[in-house]
Amino acid sequence: MDDEVIWTDLTATEVADALTKISGQTVSPYTVEQLFDQEGYGQRQAQKVCTMGEHPDRDAQFHRIAEIKKEYLDSPNPVLSIDTKKKELLGNFYRDGQLFTKAMIKTFDHDFPSFADGVVIPHGLYDLKRNCGYLHLGTSRDTSEFACDSLEDWWLRFGRNLYPQASSILLLCDGGGSNSSRTHLFKDDLQNFVDRVGMPVRVTHYPPYTSKYNPIEHRLFCHVTRACRGVIFRSVALVKELMEKTRTRTGLSVVVDILDRVYETGRKVAEDAKRTWNLVRDAFLPLWNYRMLPNRKIPG
Repeated sequence: MDDEVIWTDLTATEVADALTKISGQTVSPYTVEQLFDQEGYGQRQAQKVCTMGEHPDRDAQFHRIAEIKKEYLDSPNPVLSIDTKKKELLGNFYRDGQLFTKAMIKTFDHDFPSFADGVVIPHGLYDLKRNCGYLHLGTSRDTSEFACDSLEDWWLRFGRNLYPQASSILLLCDGGGSNSSRTHLFKDDLQNFVDRVGMPVRVTHYPPYTSKYNPIEHRLFCHVTRACRGVIFRSVALVKELMEKTRTRTGLSVVVDILDRVYETGRKVAEDAKRTWNLVRDAFLPLWNYRMLPNRKIPG
């Protein structure tokens, strides 16, 4: 607790009653409100602004990300910010937001997964150059394989046509989750993707506790949340329909598809597989900055 923060959970009426008892003179709630105002007191809500930790290389990595991003923005190569949005339960579960309705919308009073009809896991890719979002709705698990399948689907259906002169893809990733900087699975699945499509990938991770600075958070996900506010997610098809409506005045558009493949958890990467990686780490903060190159040429 910050000793310099002075607060009270008493109402103006309760404070007025207490002052009346202490002073023996009648004090009105209006007078208390005036005193609060004079002393700078106001009703405030706690804000999530204090970081839970800070890496010593935080600022250095932000400068490096800016340099790499500028290099790619000035080139014919795509820049993708990627992340997985919060998993949602399908069924009659409460969701934040208000709608115009004729009657109360009644939902379960608890979010027990055992009552759900399934889950939906939105994995997002945000194209910084084209201000376009791509969402793949998974119905299984949030894994690195799911993330790389989403990336491959984007490249084969859109990316290679939108960026015909591309020689590399830049991925801006968080430090944890399915595309963690430390997990071997992400690198193994990324190598498989690179080998299949023959396109090198440049990866740069945001430092720990800084995921809110990943562009996808404030350029795509917040608008998707707004488009879905208050609606009960009863099916994957409904979620897809809602998210496809995401628009902004700056021209954001969103493409949504469903990936209903079943993904396994608990996978391990064999030591032999690690030796096949064509992974080139940067000299500067190599854990967070590296390239994954193809092991073979893909014809055509």
